[in-house]
Amino acid sequence: MSTAAAPVRSGAVLADLLPAARHRYAVDAALVLGGAALTGIAAQIAVPVPGSPVPVTGQTFAALLIGTALGARRGFLSLALYALVGMAGVPWFAEASSGWSMPSLGYVFGMLLAATVVGALARRGGDRSVLRTAGTMVLGSAIIYAIGVPYLALSTGMSLSAAVAAGLVPFLIGDALKAALAMGLLPTTWKLLGRRG
Repeated sequence: MSTAAAPVRSGAVLADLLPAARHRYAVDAALVLGGAALTGIAAQIAVPVPGSPVPVTGQTFAALLIGTALGARRGFLSLALYALVGMAGVPWFAEASSGWSMPSLGYVFGMLLAATVVGALARRGGDRSVLRTAGTMVLGSAIIYAIGVPYLALSTGMSLSAAVAAGLVPFLIGDALKAALAMGLLPTTWKLLGRRG
């Protein structure tokens, strides 16, 4: 008799491997709350960037990881909760900030969309190999910047080129490192679980 794990059905994400047949809604709610909390905690890992109102943080990595691990629906709900609670006044955006008036709020909106997109890609195997994970993370990061940089320009009165210089260029090396971490973490997790599907 074989002891190999049965493959996960096509379209599964890591969160779908949790046993929860009778308590699916409670597990989903806990995952959504946990994802929002993890993003808030990761946002406090912040390093100011000289000449930019946007710090380097761990929240972009958390948002992309949450999207891939939880899938599009739960990833969207986690980041929506994170955004709404932060805009309502809980100081869990970068550097313990909150509210509507931050020039970096566009990045939060970008993370919400990015978590949804990378979650959808993860359901199609976008987190199962190093190369697929790299593509998934690059696309997620591009979505964050596609919303965050124009929002930064509009909210500060910067030109678009100045916003790119202040809100994109200084972060490319850090994003490459975060993508490399995800490229090792996600496919390895699938391998350890013996669930390559």
